[in-house]
Amino acid sequence: MNDLRDVDINLLLVLDAVLSERNLTRAAELLGTTQPTVSGAVAKLRTLLDDPLLVRTGRVSELTPKALALQPVVAAAMAQIDRTLNLRPQFDPATSDRRFRLSASDYALSVMTAPLLDVLEQEAPHTSIEFSPLYEVGPIDLLRDDVVVVGTTSGVPGKHQALFSDSMVCVVRRDHPRLVDGRLSMEDLATLPYVRVSLANGVSLYADDVLAASGISPRVRRTVPGFLPVPFTVSGTDMFGFAPARIAELYADRLDLAIARIPVPLPVLVESAYWHPSRNDDPALRWLIATLIRVAEKVEFADEDAGGR
Repeated sequence: MNDLRDVDINLLLVLDAVLSERNLTRAAELLGTTQPTVSGAVAKLRTLLDDPLLVRTGRVSELTPKALALQPVVAAAMAQIDRTLNLRPQFDPATSDRRFRLSASDYALSVMTAPLLDVLEQEAPHTSIEFSPLYEVGPIDLLRDDVVVVGTTSGVPGKHQALFSDSMVCVVRRDHPRLVDGRLSMEDLATLPYVRVSLANGVSLYADDVLAASGISPRVRRTVPGFLPVPFTVSGTDMFGFAPARIAELYADRLDLAIARIPVPLPVLVESAYWHPSRNDDPALRWLIATLIRVAEKVEFADEDAGGR
């Protein structure tokens, strides 16, 4: 039998957790039960659905094709059950031991992690949060994570809320031989070696889009997993790269870098929180999104506060 009609609510809860966590121990933690209990339920599910659900690939477990196909179906079913029967309790940050999962670019993590942990310590001391850089998790999966923080023009599906913004800038070494009056030309952008940023699969990067729209195919010399390595990779070389202004300004003097003006406009980077629509009614997720908005305000106005002192 491979029909969800024979899966009772308790088994459906386990199935939802296993599909989300891809790990029996973490699924047990999410459900507040033991790993043997989850293992027994998974054994029943494998028989009912005639599918192993999880397969070992190296040191990690991956979902089978059938399990991947079941993810959105099960998530939608759980959302409807929660709305109808209110199976899961309301969220109280002061007493909850909820474990959240958040994936983001290294840049977003670098500016948001500390203030977010401060808020959790003060308002939700028993909760925990698992951070994952986007380049470690492969394709973005809004069913796996509670929230993904990424640029709003990245083509990510799902609900989203803008958090904070930054300017993207071109970074080169300060004594770069092609830098004339602080500028690089179109020819420079087409011929100089380029540091490309790689995030999760399917994430479109601002700078690459801008160069492509201008008819430029840069000579990629290095590919780095995020924005933070860009200043360090460019330093002391003839390469150029793009990074958020906060990062470029932080390392400019330390690494002897310059922010070069270029003849193509760079759009503002807007980091947004994305989540799966099936979780709109999750009170814990609503609290987390509201908390991220408050944290983002601290990030957004930190420069103004520093400048006013």
